[in-house]
Amino acid sequence: MGNVYALDTSKCPKELEEILAILRVQGSSPPVQTDGSDIDWKHFFQLAKHHRVYPTLYARLNKLESGRIPASVLQALRAQYNKNMFQMLHLSAEMERVCSSMDKQQIRTLTLKGPVLAQELYGDLSLRTSKDLDILVHIREVEQAELVLEELGYVIQDNPVRVLDWKWKFYHIAYYHPQKQVEIELHWSLNPDMAKEEPQFEELWARRRVSSLGSGTVFYLGSEDLFFYLVSHGSRHGWFRLRWLEDIDRLVRKGIDAKALHALLKQYKSVHLGGQAFILASQLLDTPLTEEMRSLFTGRRSLQLAQSTLLFIYTMAVLCPDPPPELAKPFRSYLLSLKNRKQKWTYYLNRMYPSSKDALMLPLPKALHFLYFPLRPFLWCWRQIKQQSSL
Repeated sequence: MGNVYALDTSKCPKELEEILAILRVQGSSPPVQTDGSDIDWKHFFQLAKHHRVYPTLYARLNKLESGRIPASVLQALRAQYNKNMFQMLHLSAEMERVCSSMDKQQIRTLTLKGPVLAQELYGDLSLRTSKDLDILVHIREVEQAELVLEELGYVIQDNPVRVLDWKWKFYHIAYYHPQKQVEIELHWSLNPDMAKEEPQFEELWARRRVSSLGSGTVFYLGSEDLFFYLVSHGSRHGWFRLRWLEDIDRLVRKGIDAKALHALLKQYKSVHLGGQAFILASQLLDTPLTEEMRSLFTGRRSLQLAQSTLLFIYTMAVLCPDPPPELAKPFRSYLLSLKNRKQKWTYYLNRMYPSSKDALMLPLPKALHFLYFPLRPFLWCWRQIKQQSSL
C-alpha cells in the first residue's frame, strides 16, 4: 500500500518473523538465508500451534530443501498436520449430516467456516484447522434448527435464559455432541452488536454458493459476503491468530471483485475493517493487492487499527472470550475503536438490556419480564456484591 501504509513491525519476535517468512513463500526457495541458530524452535512450534498455521508451515517446509529446521520440529509439525487432517475429515462428514438433516426439515443453512472454507480457499481440507462448525440459519428458524440438532444427539452448552427479545442480545448458541465430540455454533447473525449493519439472511441466501463437499446440501457465502464475514470476525478478535489473515490472503489470491466488495462494506459501514485486513495481509503476508484495491481501501483509521492489532498478534494471547488481565484494557479500547457511533450506541444498549444472568438472579414469570429493565442496575450491583463475597 506504499510507505504511508507501512506498519511498525520492529517488535515482532524473530520466531514469528520466521513463520511469516515461510507463509510468504510461493515457490520452492528457502525463505531466509540464516542458519537458524538464533531461533528458539520450541517457541516457533508453540507460535505455529497458537496461530493455527502449522498445516501450511508443514506442507511448505516439507517441500523446501533446507536443513535449517530441526528434524524434531518437522516431526512435531507433521504429527499436528496428520491429527488435523483426520479432524477435518470428521468435521466434513458431520457437516454434511447436519446440513442434510436441516434440509429435510426445510431449514435453510449457510456454513460459515470449517471444512467448506478449507476446500474453497486452500483446495485441501488438511491445510486449514477448525475446532467446530459454524452454521447460520434464519432467525425465525432457530428453534426448529435446535430441535434437529437435539434429534441428532447434540446437547446445548450454555443455554441462555430466553427473556424478552433474547435473540437481539445474542447471536449464536453452542451445541456439543458428546459421542462425536463435535461442537456446533448455531448462528442467526454473523456478528454481535451489529444491529442491521450486516447483510441479512435473505441477502446472503440469494448470493449463496454450493460447496463441492457433500451431496449438494452444503451451502456457503458468496465471495464478497465471505470477505465481509472474515474481516468482521477477524477484527472483532483482534486478528490474534494468523490463520484469519491467511484466509484473507487466500481469498484475495483467488480473486475478488474490489468494486463490489467496497460497495458492500460501504453499505454496512465496514470499509475501515476491509482496509485494516488488507494492510495487515499485505504487510505481513505479502498479499498482492491490485491498484483498484489500494485506491478503494485507504484511510488513516485502517492503518491505526492495523497497527494496534500487532500487540495482540505478537503476544500469543487468546483474547476471546476474555483477554488476559494485562491486555484487557487495550483490547477493550481497541474493540470500541472498531465501532461507529451507531454501533457504539447499540453496544451500550446491549449492555443495558436484560440478560440471562438477571433472570437467574431473580426469576420472574413471563408476564413480568418487563420489570428486568428498571431492575437491571440493582441486579448488576447484587451480582457484584455476591462475587466479591465469594472471593
